Amino acid sequence: MLSKRIIPCLDVHAGRTTKGVKFVNNIDVGDPVEMARHYYEEGADELVFYDITASAEGRGILLDVVRRVAAEIFIPFAVGGGLNSLDDLRAVLLAGAEKVSVNTGAIRNPGIIAEGARAFGRQCVVLGMDVLRVGVSAGTPSGYEVVTHGGRRRTGRDALAWAREAEALGAGEICLNSIDADGTRGGYEIALTRLISTAVGIPVIASGGAGTPEHLVEVLTEGCADAALVASMVHFGGCRIRDLKAFLAGRGVKVRAQW
Repeated sequence: MLSKRIIPCLDVHAGRTTKGVKFVNNIDVGDPVEMARHYYEEGADELVFYDITASAEGRGILLDVVRRVAAEIFIPFAVGGGLNSLDDLRAVLLAGAEKVSVNTGAIRNPGIIAEGARAFGRQCVVLGMDVLRVGVSAGTPSGYEVVTHGGRRRTGRDALAWAREAEALGAGEICLNSIDADGTRGGYEIALTRLISTAVGIPVIASGGAGTPEHLVEVLTEGCADAALVASMVHFGGCRIRDLKAFLAGRGVKVRAQW
């Protein structure tokens, strides 16, 4: 069995890390470079960096901040936000990222997934999915809809169908962001995570809702996730990455050893 991963997430706006609830009312948390270094030293397995307003503002990603973060950490580093072309993906990788996360750009042009996989290898291409619970309908038979532009635009696209399509196109991983659970610290969306995790053959990172170590146990076991994204609980919740790993190991969840 592969080890489960703990991945801090930095939502970045105007060069600062922020955090909100259900994608709104974000507050300033700190400097992303300093925070990245801290989480690396704490034993994070990977790091995710989202430029959360790049797509909504119609601009490119903050490459200077990406470079400064990459210089401070020596773990896999995934970057997303405003990536719409192969040149955008290449620029992020050249800035120091190991993975690129495509979200809004992939809905607009699904071919970017295949292009990125061919150019850089599918292990580099992460599908970011911002998902809203909407109830079962003809258009969304899974009961979950994909939302883009940082949670601002409904697409009418079924989340399960999109996950399967993206995998077929060449996505090597899915980061599954539950808008309903985001920032609530009330627990991950277990049903959604299990639905997607068991329907695809690529790793799924659960995102949104982490508030206690038990929540990570639940999503990594009952939710069948391969990794858990954490934000609020480590940004200002008093939890340390190495303590989370120790808790998981004590509950029988295989995690990567501290270095």
